[in-house]
Amino acid sequence: MDDMKFSRRESLGLAGLAAGIAAAPSLAQAATAGPSKATPAFRTKIDFKDPEWNRDVYARLDADIDPTKEKCGWLKGKAYGVRPNEPVRQLFGVEGFSFVRTKRLEDGSYRRMLREIVFYRDLETGKILETWDNPYTGETVKVVPIANDPFNFTISQWAPEPPSYGGLNKDKPPRKPFLQDWEFGPNGTMILRTDIDMQYPNALDPAKWVRESAGAMNRVSEHFIYTVQRKDVENPRLTHIPHIGAWSRITPWLPWMLMGQAEGHVNYFTHFQTIEDGVKGLPADLVAAARAMDEKWLHAPTEDYGPSLSSLENYAREQKPAPVPAGWTPPKPPPAAKALVRKPE
Repeated sequence: MDDMKFSRRESLGLAGLAAGIAAAPSLAQAATAGPSKATPAFRTKIDFKDPEWNRDVYARLDADIDPTKEKCGWLKGKAYGVRPNEPVRQLFGVEGFSFVRTKRLEDGSYRRMLREIVFYRDLETGKILETWDNPYTGETVKVVPIANDPFNFTISQWAPEPPSYGGLNKDKPPRKPFLQDWEFGPNGTMILRTDIDMQYPNALDPAKWVRESAGAMNRVSEHFIYTVQRKDVENPRLTHIPHIGAWSRITPWLPWMLMGQAEGHVNYFTHFQTIEDGVKGLPADLVAAARAMDEKWLHAPTEDYGPSLSSLENYAREQKPAPVPAGWTPPKPPPAAKALVRKPE
């Protein structure tokens, strides 16, 4: 993940987010049992310039470093369509969850092992979508949830390499210490921002996946903002640091939208948080939809396996190309509006 300076934490949105977590009762109160005997030692003294402190804190944020426990995360928001010459359009709701577990490696790093599943909701009814009326094409399409099993990586004192996505992403940035973009926020909070920007070969070859593929290359950016209580970061009994935050993603048209190489892209804007009660704390319809696919989505992996693929690579493995109607072409955005010219009076 690339480090970027976050200089606007006093904006209304983030300041309100920080105030909210500070004013609410600490979610960490649920962790009264403390670490198990299997929990490795970890650093709690705040030192933004210490790679091992950053490693331990990020592992406690992203997961639970007690290997006997699993952490549940939940997100909710909306996805938006962006095309030239027209306003941004709300497409559908986004809601999902993940379960993650860690194990400590011999060099002191953590292997996080995660499953995640995300569904799409109708903007008016809130119901989980099985089909969707694409406003750009007028076509009703089958909705395919995000379902990644697993999505694993190693959290160490060195900045992680970008995901390989089954070998498609060849980017190998120079090795550097794992130093993250932390700031002290208002009301006893701490704020972390992480970003990743990638472009790599698309698993959906446009010659084969004519209607699903956005092109030969896949360009994706993801941005996270975490807000935590400082006292939780410094608490030696907390193997997981409860948090709230925001996640945004810029990605090509989703393959099941059947937009082909049409101009434009999709933006996700969501908020997320720790769910202390696990499955019990998740919306019932999300749990039911995940269980209908497989019970495994309601638990974290107990062992490491792979490969770790993104939703595009999984789509290429699990779906089939849609038929291409005769004369089909990707939908085009409307023409640019002409500038209004006023004649002098």
